[in-house]
Amino acid sequence: MDLALIVSVQVLYAIATLVIISSGLAVIFGMMRVINLAHGEFLMLGAYSAIFATKAGVNLWIAMLVVAPVCVGLFGIVVERLIIRHLYGRMVDTMLATWGLSLLCVGLVTSLFGNTTSGVSTPEGSFTIGAYSVSFYTMALIVIAVVLLLAIRWVLRSTDWGLIARGTMQNPGMADVLGISPTRVYSITFAVGAALSGLAGGLLAPVSGVVPTMGASFIAKAFITVIGGGSAILAGTASASALFGLINQLATFITTPVFGEVALFIAAVVMLRMLPQGITGRFFKGSL
Repeated sequence: MDLALIVSVQVLYAIATLVIISSGLAVIFGMMRVINLAHGEFLMLGAYSAIFATKAGVNLWIAMLVVAPVCVGLFGIVVERLIIRHLYGRMVDTMLATWGLSLLCVGLVTSLFGNTTSGVSTPEGSFTIGAYSVSFYTMALIVIAVVLLLAIRWVLRSTDWGLIARGTMQNPGMADVLGISPTRVYSITFAVGAALSGLAGGLLAPVSGVVPTMGASFIAKAFITVIGGGSAILAGTASASALFGLINQLATFITTPVFGEVALFIAAVVMLRMLPQGITGRFFKGSL
């Protein structure tokens, strides 16, 4: 019984991690159709923002939940205005530009802070389930992932900004006729996606080593989750995270973490072969 509970917690943690690291990319790619290859570096900047804010005396939770997303969100506004704004509708050019941006970010951070591993202690301690120990922070990340999904759903479905953003992405010409600036909506949407990426980086800082190249270990999982989920931002991210998180953690438990990662990628290849439009392209049609 104890083993079943601990495995269940670890599966939920894997799912929550995928939700958290994929939410920002789901907004930017799912709504704007912008392939942001610098997504991993946005996470990295969020992690460094949280670490330096904590070292400056800011409470760790405020650093993770406020400072990290605000800093990366502001950085996202600059990136959108200087780079992305000029490349809408040019997918290959956007990929090349954001890839170059990712290399620039890694190079600058390495030059400023070195290639050493930084980090902060995991907050809140731990509790036991039988002979097993579970971090309270693990449970906190699960709760945060659920709250994040509910918050995105509420914003997109129940707020004026969410309705305006969805309408503008579907028909920018009509939005312009109605007096809504598509350029402003694009900028805000990209900034929100960047802020969610920064939030993910801040939340992962206590549980992963923070180095300038840390984004490379997350970007593949994030893209697989978003593409595997399909066109529906919320339902796609949630369903793909649940499927891939379950496969990854069960394979890790049965074998090793390395094979768990391999199993995730194999599952993604098989699923996209069977469902080329993603999970929500076949199921949950019409979902948000």
